[in-house]
Amino acid sequence: MAQAHETRARLMAAFALPVEAFEIVVIKVTGDLIQDRALKDIGGKGLFTREIEDALLDGSIDIAVHSMKDMPVAQPEGLVIDCYLPREDVRDAFVALGVPGLSALPKGAVVGSSSLRRRAQLMVRRPDLQLVEFRGNVQTRMRKLQEGVAAATFLAMAGLNRLDMTVGQIAIEAEEMLPAVAQGCIGVERRVADERTGEMLAAIHHYDTGLRLVAERAFLDRLDGSCQTPIAGLAVLDGDLWLRGEILRPDGSRAIASDLRGPATDGAAIGRALADELLGRAGPGFFD
Repeated sequence: MAQAHETRARLMAAFALPVEAFEIVVIKVTGDLIQDRALKDIGGKGLFTREIEDALLDGSIDIAVHSMKDMPVAQPEGLVIDCYLPREDVRDAFVALGVPGLSALPKGAVVGSSSLRRRAQLMVRRPDLQLVEFRGNVQTRMRKLQEGVAAATFLAMAGLNRLDMTVGQIAIEAEEMLPAVAQGCIGVERRVADERTGEMLAAIHHYDTGLRLVAERAFLDRLDGSCQTPIAGLAVLDGDLWLRGEILRPDGSRAIASDLRGPATDGAAIGRALADELLGRAGPGFFD
């Protein structure tokens, strides 16, 4: 909802439109409704998009607002994501009650996370920890912490910032824990044939974020990334485009990382090349 409100506010500002010009439609998706099982066991990332994309295709809604780290690389035929809002904080946040950081967690402490990427990265760093499934929105996860389901969890800084819940967490730098591909980015999906909507969205598209996402999502696509593959990736613009990537075995027994630089307009090629390098080093069956 916070992401939908931000998108509406940007469109209102770009076209001097009143709030009454927009209707926000709330669609409950399967990924929200089923919270007692891991995503990889019930269908993966598409569970957060299927019902919303059906509504786009049948004309019930005009645009769909997505957290891009939850999005499959390919869109259904007839739909496109070509509008990205300025990227928020890309970092993960360590959240715990009275614990000053990951290293301060006692041996054997219980940590909750639904992210296979975060779980694998944690097992590399702290194989002594006990990991439990931790699904739900930010408020639900915070309540689970208070109820003692786990001693700590990890959330995206972007989501906490958008909800003004910035007290008590510790941001983890990307050098220590590389974030998910597209973390912190809002994407807006539309029908390909809806040119009027496309022209409106073009007015709020953030070009630099788009360049970064092209590289990251090409990297993910080449790796055949899904909720069953622990993958991290982050592109930064510093004159050229700098893409860092990491793949991990699901049990955290091995992690392989590398990076590539090149012209910002060659993002897709850089993403594919970095993925090929990591796959070559990993060998067959790495994600099994």
